[in-house]
Amino acid sequence: MDSNETQKINGGFTIAMVGVGLIGGSLAIALKESGFAGRIIGVDAEQEHLDKAIRRRLIDEDAGLEEAVREADVVVLAVPVDVVLRLLPEVLGLVEKQVVMDVSSTKQLIHRCVEGHEARGRFVSTHPMAGTEFSGPEAAIPDLFLGKCCVVCEAEESDADALALVKALYASIPMELTYLGVEEHDLHTAYVSHISHISSFALALTVLEKERDEKRIFELASGGFSSTVRLAKSSPDMWMPIFRQNRDNVLDVLDEHINQLARFRSLLIKKKFDEIYRLMEKANEIGRVLGD
Repeated sequence: MDSNETQKINGGFTIAMVGVGLIGGSLAIALKESGFAGRIIGVDAEQEHLDKAIRRRLIDEDAGLEEAVREADVVVLAVPVDVVLRLLPEVLGLVEKQVVMDVSSTKQLIHRCVEGHEARGRFVSTHPMAGTEFSGPEAAIPDLFLGKCCVVCEAEESDADALALVKALYASIPMELTYLGVEEHDLHTAYVSHISHISSFALALTVLEKERDEKRIFELASGGFSSTVRLAKSSPDMWMPIFRQNRDNVLDVLDEHINQLARFRSLLIKKKFDEIYRLMEKANEIGRVLGD
């Protein structure tokens, strides 16, 4: 009997959602609406978050970690990456047949912390590539993951049935799956995600330092500025651990980004506007890559 047949018989799987913020809450909505989840048990360090999640019907009930794991078919760790390092070995120590998955933006240290664990095969490492600059249960939205890409890391290290169930979970949303090793994942996410957040934080600090008139920032900031700086509203509690865990890759891409900024600066100083024009034309190629 495959996982979909089991789901139909049971009326949906029981999910323990550890962390009920933007990602956990949005995933809960998606799994409920798809019918994959029949029951969602919320676990969170903040009771206020759990109360909000219940009021918003993101979860059906809340419980402590051990009780939620015991009741669940699938345990989702949707917490900051430093918390995953602490919780993942603990959760794997509680499981029998349950499947454990994370949604983390960094992977190498997470995989290292459960290397050799007797229940390692029950863990499936995933990273759904979606999000917003907001946090908390109130930030959870429908369709956050719809049609987006989800990375599965080191799939061969997971038990076949655990991997199949997680693939069915993401297919129900639906999301497109791609497969990477942990080093590849951390390198590529530094390039396409982590540098965007550092750049946005830096731009916000630059504007706050140079333009002291908050009224003028509010009045004159156009859509271009707002869209570029919006990631600066992201939670430091989530992003500081990501930068810490992926420090080397982030430094590599940050060095290149600084070099490019210095290049533009040098050309402006020298008034070489034709060369700036050619650089901007080259940068326009990103539209073709992204399919815009």
